Amino acid sequence: MKTKRIYCILIAIFCLLFSVNINAQVVSGGTVQVRINNKSKQEEKKNVIPVYKPTDKLMEPGNMTGLSIADSKYYALLIGINNYSDPLVSSLDKPIRDAELFYKTITDRYTFKKEDVIILRDATIAEIIAALDYFAGIVRPLDNILIFYAGHGVWDASTEIGFWLPSDAQKNSKLAWFRNSTLRDYLREIKAKHTLLISDACFGGSIFKTRNAFIDANTAINKLYELPSRKAMTSGTLTEVPDQSAFLKYLIERLQTNTEKYLSSEQLFSSFRIAVINNSSVIPQFGEIKDVGDEGGDFIFILRE
Repeated sequence: MKTKRIYCILIAIFCLLFSVNINAQVVSGGTVQVRINNKSKQEEKKNVIPVYKPTDKLMEPGNMTGLSIADSKYYALLIGINNYSDPLVSSLDKPIRDAELFYKTITDRYTFKKEDVIILRDATIAEIIAALDYFAGIVRPLDNILIFYAGHGVWDASTEIGFWLPSDAQKNSKLAWFRNSTLRDYLREIKAKHTLLISDACFGGSIFKTRNAFIDANTAINKLYELPSRKAMTSGTLTEVPDQSAFLKYLIERLQTNTEKYLSSEQLFSSFRIAVINNSSVIPQFGEIKDVGDEGGDFIFILRE
């Protein structure tokens, strides 16, 4: 028995030295059963990302005559990143919680079906790209897509390039940093009727198209829906975002308490902007994303019946 105990101790030391998860136990017959798992806890988590199979031709704009809001789908990609593989990148506590709360809000109260929403927890850059590739394949020209990100972001002032930091990002290497310009390329590729980006991370104001003022508040919802849109709302900071985000707090609260059947993204933003400014050090931004196909419409949140 002493020999078996020594054997188990040696296995435990091996586990510590090589970051291997090993379960060992004495079973019938006096033998030692060993189960080896060479994946860390973070590596064990699985983000389920469907694979697009081009079996059906996407609906062309010319074939959409007579279709309305009721015929469209609402897709969403929600990304929350708390933990980073590089110890030099600090962990966060709230992004995954915020993404999950946002998921519950839009699937419980609005016309987002659970099967049309992908939520990525501690996503790697490969997982983010795979999810965007999937949506680029399935989203039709009459559908809508919302992309939500909460996690670390970096703004390089010298190059005026912004990045999201996936969970496998390294502080001293940009290999796994996700460029804002890459996201813009995907927004151009995804042929949605309406696209809304919500980002609680560093995001340069250069992504926005210059505009004189907000749209007329009296513009009819059906008119806003008729024209394609590519809008974004961000926490509006080029520095590190606080883990406790006033931007997401008030945005989600507004979606949870809204009683309007149709709520445009611009109306949503206007309803919580001042609360964020009064209760934090950030000034949130909203606008059209330039060079990706905005034609003056808006993303419409629709309450469930």
